Amino acid sequence: MAQQHLEPTDPLAQPVAGESLADYLRSQATEFLRALRQHRETGVGSSGSQESVGAARSLRRSARRISGSLHTYRPLLDADWSEGMRPELAWLSGTLAAEYDCAARLERLLTALHRLSGSVTLPAQTAGTPGGAPPMPERGNLTVGAAKAGALLDRQLTLARTRAHSTALQALGSSRFHAVADKVAVLASEVPLTPAAPDADLRAHAAAAEERLSDAIAGLPLVTAGSPYNAEALIHGLSPDPAPHPQDGPWHQVRLLLRLHRYALEVLYGHGQDAPVNVRLLAAGQALNRHRDASEAAAAAAHAARTPRIAPATAYALGVLHADQRHEVEAARFAFQQSWQKQTVSTS
Repeated sequence: MAQQHLEPTDPLAQPVAGESLADYLRSQATEFLRALRQHRETGVGSSGSQESVGAARSLRRSARRISGSLHTYRPLLDADWSEGMRPELAWLSGTLAAEYDCAARLERLLTALHRLSGSVTLPAQTAGTPGGAPPMPERGNLTVGAAKAGALLDRQLTLARTRAHSTALQALGSSRFHAVADKVAVLASEVPLTPAAPDADLRAHAAAAEERLSDAIAGLPLVTAGSPYNAEALIHGLSPDPAPHPQDGPWHQVRLLLRLHRYALEVLYGHGQDAPVNVRLLAAGQALNRHRDASEAAAAAAHAARTPRIAPATAYALGVLHADQRHEVEAARFAFQQSWQKQTVSTS
């Protein structure tokens, strides 16, 4: 069935009772348990089958949605239970995402190396899904420096991915994970609402989540981001500080708040193929995802460039790659500004 389009807030909507929150949490807990069962049935090898990769992705998604809903609607839930559950779900989601992130980052950087080298041969798509083996492009069309830069990134990120895979396996077999899974299993049938929650109107809590997002966006330099190729994202590019780029933090925070806003709307209006969707909100989220991916890829290139005793040509290629990804950061900021400004105009 085709999805409806929905604006971020609908003042004409009827009050949404607390039982909708209970229904949503139960459905996400059921999704979590279904994904966990699939993951256990398919098993995982050194890189994971396509089915197990999909199951891990579903685990992450349901864990994020449960955790996000516990944050937004926490006054309506048992405080001790909610505050104990949220960090455990965040730990699980982050642990499961690390392997996929390493594979996706390597693919992004190798593809960029080919693009920057003017190579005709781009990385071929693999049969697997994200989280499987990253595509390995032919390096015959690259310069020596670019080829060595690609090999260095391959070694570093493949090692990081292997370690993340081992960490995820250990986590899924740990007593800590089993405790989380047991709590989610209980949540699938029993949601610890407060006595006042069933009669509460959920729209007020969703509106508060939207307000926190709007406040965070108001702090972004959207005027600068509205001008393409402003080179703002390249400032501090030669800083000796290996810490994350100082500009990116507020944008990453907006990305997290936008996700919480989306999840809050899912509680109000439903989730799934038949649920309404805000296309502009989706576009803004995709732009911020690209921003995060490019920012982390740039950091990986900078980290590789700090490897001792690498050849000047390799370091140069990595420097060009870093600058390219910082330009991608800027492009993502521009895309977000465009989508968000359109949303603001259409709802004002």
